[in-house]
Amino acid sequence: MSTPPPPLVTPATLWPVSRRARLGLGLGAVVLGVIGFFAAGSVAKLGAQAATVRPAAPQVVRGDGISGAEGMVWVPGGEFLMGSNSDLAQPNERPAHRVRVRGFWMDETHVTNAQFAAFVEATGYVTTAERKPRWEDLAPQLPAGTPQPDDSVLVPGAMVFVGTEKPVSLADWGRWWQFVPSADWRHPTGPGSNLDGKSDHPVVQVSYEDAQAYARWAGKRLPSEAEWEFAARGGLEQATYAWGNDFAPQDQRMANIWEGPGGTFPVVSRGKPILSAKAAGIIGTTPARTFPANGYGLYDMTGNAWQWVADWYQADAFRRHPTDRLRIDPQGPVSSWDPDDVDVPALAPKRVTRGGSFLCNETYCLSYRPSARRGTDPMNSMSHIGFRLVRDGNPG
Repeated sequence: MSTPPPPLVTPATLWPVSRRARLGLGLGAVVLGVIGFFAAGSVAKLGAQAATVRPAAPQVVRGDGISGAEGMVWVPGGEFLMGSNSDLAQPNERPAHRVRVRGFWMDETHVTNAQFAAFVEATGYVTTAERKPRWEDLAPQLPAGTPQPDDSVLVPGAMVFVGTEKPVSLADWGRWWQFVPSADWRHPTGPGSNLDGKSDHPVVQVSYEDAQAYARWAGKRLPSEAEWEFAARGGLEQATYAWGNDFAPQDQRMANIWEGPGGTFPVVSRGKPILSAKAAGIIGTTPARTFPANGYGLYDMTGNAWQWVADWYQADAFRRHPTDRLRIDPQGPVSSWDPDDVDVPALAPKRVTRGGSFLCNETYCLSYRPSARRGTDPMNSMSHIGFRLVRDGNPG
């Protein structure tokens, strides 16, 4: 027996929630980028979406080190409906439009901590979060006229999900995110954290620049947004989730999404320090391959950690092209545009992130769907963003 999706809050609309936060940095505070989240609205009739489901890929083709790299699977090219017209779709997912992509190899999982550690050991690479922020990188994300802070307060670090001790308004993400000095990929929730026992978890606290650096070293590349969505759907045309239309088939949990205490987002503890083992462990990433793969043999295409893709983010990217014309291997726009982030310039640079994370849930994010998309500052490192890569070639 299949389990229906969880009830969603009313009203039956979805709306973006974007805020800027003042983040404590040493002796002062500076506005440091925007997290573009989409608060979940609700849908009273999920069944209103009449998805057409194609059979999944008949055979999973895994790389053997000869015809394809080990740890990668072959994603056969084809045509599909990209985006969504369903009741759950955000405006930036509309309209659904037909796209064709060529076949490619894709990492079975997110790049893991162990894999990223091998890259750093081989190259000596220093990630964005480990470097002192540069004002010239921060300024484009801030309102015009924002004064430059004293140089002494710009310190290395990253954004960390800290949660709250009790339910709060979901209109202000600054309540559960915090800039933590010295947080980085080795210390994803701050200097007191580490990667012990997490070698096979997705690497997080990596920026777009970090992902690109790893890709060059590995001889791979970030997927285009079209390639990513085609792969995430696993052969299912316009299904609600990467595994089909049932949220929990046979009562099986299918992805690492939010399941905090009592299910209330973003509550992580009661009467305990916010930066606790509970917040850093139980609520967080899970090992690769914890949940079932999709039809192409890909794990965690939704949930666990958001994934960088190659495209610049434009909120209306899908509305800029005729829906009756097939698009072949689209590579995305040449610049960013996002009018929805309050107090952030609409042309501030943003790259697309896909897939949702362990924080997504039916009351707030609802981005554990193949069509969900958002724009993220490419210099931003966060405790719920990672990546996976692709490689051109053929199945052998």
